Amino acid sequence: MHWQEWSEDALAWARERDVPILLSVGYAACHWCHVMAHESFEDESTARVMNENFVCIKVDREERPDIDALYMNATVAMTGQGGWPMTCFLTPTAEPFYCGTYYPKTPRGGMPSFTQLIEAIAQTWQTRRDDVHEAAAGVVEALRQGAGELPAVDVAIGPELLDHAVAAVLRDEDRSYGGFGGAPKFPPSALLEGLLRSYERTGATETLAAVERTAEAMARGGIYDQLAGGFARYAVDTRWVVPHFEKMLYDNAQLLRAYGHLARRGGSLLAHRVAEEIAQFLFTDLVTDAGAYASALDADTIVDPDAEGVEGATYVWTPAELIAELGPDDGAWAIEVFAVTAAGTFEHGTSVLQLPIDPTDIEQFARVRTALRVARDRRPQPARDDKVIAAWNGMAITALAEAGAALGHYEWVRAAARCAEHLLDVHVIDGRVRRASLGGVVGSAEGVLEDYAWFVTGLLALHQATGAPDWLVRAQELLDAAIAHFADDGEPGAWFDTADDAEVLIARPRDPIDGATPSGAAALAEALLTASCLAGPETAGRYGELAEVTLRRAAVVLARASRSAGHWLTVAEAAVRGPIQVAVSLAEGATNGDSELLDEARSAAPGGAVIVGGSADSTPLLADRPPVAGAAAAYVCRGFVCDRPVLTVAELRAALAR
Repeated sequence: MHWQEWSEDALAWARERDVPILLSVGYAACHWCHVMAHESFEDESTARVMNENFVCIKVDREERPDIDALYMNATVAMTGQGGWPMTCFLTPTAEPFYCGTYYPKTPRGGMPSFTQLIEAIAQTWQTRRDDVHEAAAGVVEALRQGAGELPAVDVAIGPELLDHAVAAVLRDEDRSYGGFGGAPKFPPSALLEGLLRSYERTGATETLAAVERTAEAMARGGIYDQLAGGFARYAVDTRWVVPHFEKMLYDNAQLLRAYGHLARRGGSLLAHRVAEEIAQFLFTDLVTDAGAYASALDADTIVDPDAEGVEGATYVWTPAELIAELGPDDGAWAIEVFAVTAAGTFEHGTSVLQLPIDPTDIEQFARVRTALRVARDRRPQPARDDKVIAAWNGMAITALAEAGAALGHYEWVRAAARCAEHLLDVHVIDGRVRRASLGGVVGSAEGVLEDYAWFVTGLLALHQATGAPDWLVRAQELLDAAIAHFADDGEPGAWFDTADDAEVLIARPRDPIDGATPSGAAALAEALLTASCLAGPETAGRYGELAEVTLRRAAVVLARASRSAGHWLTVAEAAVRGPIQVAVSLAEGATNGDSELLDEARSAAPGGAVIVGGSADSTPLLADRPPVAGAAAAYVCRGFVCDRPVLTVAELRAALAR
């Protein structure tokens, strides 16, 4: 196959040859992407037809989310559904005229074979060119209209709207098996964090119960790796039993944040264990030599080098395999504990490990898990996509810094700092963020809005966890760059997902709706809101005003699409409460790691609270806030209203409870 990268040269070659473009969009961990590649792209006769009739361009959706978003919108508009691999046929000027997803090697289930499809497309291009251009023009016009801003609604960001959004989400809860909606079930990562913050504001036990039901169901299901930690991308069933086995950094970073928050708020031992195991999964399975985090582990395992990968081969077990590895006693015990059956819960009589209840013998549980992990490590392993994505690493930095400080795992904070240093060294060039790197070499793709937003949020989390002012300085530099290049100048508080000087596509993408990851605009709203509390007076007001108007524009999403507004809920809950700010002025000689007041603030303050500890005047939030009579003092503020400083843990707990 003569695959081309997306570039002006590739588009120019299509114009020169007067042939359409075959655009294939996928990602490394995608099972059906591998299947289609093996069946069709690696087949010589199919490749010959492709090369003769098209300029073939392959795009990694993780590296170019702008291209992916644009043509996914076209695919959904044409077919009513989307997914990967995405297969689009474009004019030489990149206008889509026919789109779909996976096409089989041979006709199947009413679908044409891929060869039949490309031959028909090539024939249509040659004989019905006017029809092609007419179809493309209609799609382009629809895409440009669909890239408009959110409709204006007369709804304020306040407790009433947030309570409405939460009630709408809870009506969709699967109370039997956890989660929201039916199969396939994706981890509702942003929703869990937003619901936790809602519970902290309202004290509504039904909200906390919904979070706990979903968190426990996922952690006990096959979607969670019961041996090594880490969540798969989604479950194909309602009970979270059978996962699609790829493990994504963005899922696990968001879930580390949510489980860490639940661990300190609900006191759940299961949540605490899962948070620790997710962090260990990052450190063991995804960390790169430079201290950043790889984007994913594949869904497939290559068992036979001459065949396509086998989904789940690394992870599934039969009763006989457990007994062979563990012996008759531990094997029989493991069969029961991990719900492995003779019929199997997956394919060919194999089972995905679950943990319906916690075993009573903790020592045996630890011994068996270790033995099975060692045995599993001898099996062929899924490939790892070593790309470092700025946004997803920003999520990891945020989660590790927040959860590490709150749960007393300061090694997590140090790991977050190492990752941030790598991103600053490699991904920031001339004050601008690059999207991806591989092996320490940065790619050409410019950062999109989510890259700036999550990197800024991660740096602000590190500033809070360490008190070091340099993190705040670098965060503000990148935040200012984001404001300069992504704002919609005609609509205050509206944001594009690509920069004003980025490559011009047929429509400038922006999508305020949360998907598997929060929308770029929602992520930026969090960065702006947090920075408004941490920055000096010369910029704090500007950040705060932008956060407010951005949230105001998103009110319609919370009002009408609550399940797709988890991160908007997360940010809005913090905004409605002030946000709460806690500045702990440490006694002379004290550090962030040995302050009871600071530990209490990190444990007891609600999600979204801004917490900084350090010596007086060391950062803007600690300006003019000295210790009291030589003792550490905590200054608690809500928005622009501050309490008197408190000196004891009990007083701080009471101040935070008001």
